[in-house]
Amino acid sequence: MDIIEELRTFREKDIPYSRVLSSMCTIPHPVALEAHKMFVETNLGDPGIFRGTVELEKKLMSMIGELLHCKTPAGYICSGGTEANIQGVRAARNVQRKQRKGNLNIVIPKTAHFSFEKIGDILGVEIRRAGVDEEYRVDVGEVEKLVDESTIAIVGIAGTTELGQIDPIVELSKLAEERGIELHVDAAFGGLVIPFMDNPYPFDFQNSGVSSITIDPHKMGMATIPAGGIVFKDESYLMALEVETPYLTSKTQFTLTGTRPGTGVASAYAVLRHLGYDGMREVVMGCLRNTRIIVEEMLSLGFEPVIEPVMNVVAFPTEEAERIKDELYRRRWVISTIREPKAIRFVVMPHVTEEVIKEFISDFRKVVGNG
Repeated sequence: MDIIEELRTFREKDIPYSRVLSSMCTIPHPVALEAHKMFVETNLGDPGIFRGTVELEKKLMSMIGELLHCKTPAGYICSGGTEANIQGVRAARNVQRKQRKGNLNIVIPKTAHFSFEKIGDILGVEIRRAGVDEEYRVDVGEVEKLVDESTIAIVGIAGTTELGQIDPIVELSKLAEERGIELHVDAAFGGLVIPFMDNPYPFDFQNSGVSSITIDPHKMGMATIPAGGIVFKDESYLMALEVETPYLTSKTQFTLTGTRPGTGVASAYAVLRHLGYDGMREVVMGCLRNTRIIVEEMLSLGFEPVIEPVMNVVAFPTEEAERIKDELYRRRWVISTIREPKAIRFVVMPHVTEEVIKEFISDFRKVVGNG
């Protein structure tokens, strides 16, 4: 068998995105694919060789900084939200640890992404979890009670993984400033959704207490994978991450991984430049309209959302969540479930078109006995 044919047989076993209503990634934009091919051999880990790619990354970070209301953005494109969250907390630890006593800790919402479990293990910081209110936003009062002299940072989420909810970043920012600690905002998903919504919530560097933001172009930015992002409010945080790299074309390196593909930079830049803010807004608005269609269809079947969707993520409580998910998977539909409350969850990405929704709902009716 020809090797390409062999590869095709494996690829054909993958479930196409047109059957996936659970992923926060999507089909890359066509211009992202072209950019990816052009930069496929580049390695940002050796900046003296790939000088143009480094320059392109700086231009991209300036664009993202402008989107996030930061005049002095410092950061880079990384493997994804997990790496970005690690680096955000690692920088906070390195900046804060001389001022803190005892075993260092961070305070996160109970709704935070599972990457923070890894962060606690890798960085050796205690993870303290604050409860949420009736709308599943972190309770700022609980956060305040958990902060002490060993706290280096608090974390807020702008687009929670399970419900797409936005934590009260304005209040968290004030608390961080009062206590003299860092505030890391995990906007891996929401960072390229919220700015293009009507009356966007001020989750970003508009708040002076925000020190770092995770934002992933390979999610709603429609870049190729991997293209995560970490943005700091200024270069002092990057300097807190630097290590010497004597055998490379740069003397120091602030990234977590050494070798870094330039494909994520090129594809993310290409999409943002090609679509512009107006084009991105059109994509986001389309996803929000389709989210409303799903809500209306589900309401007609007797399913009410856990919360009114804030962005293009929505969940519906049901005791049969796992059975429904498994039955749909047997029909080659992929959705996900959440535990608190027990519910089925949908993420309405650009590939989840109105046609996809109609086809999905037709099968969903059969699964729940309404078709």
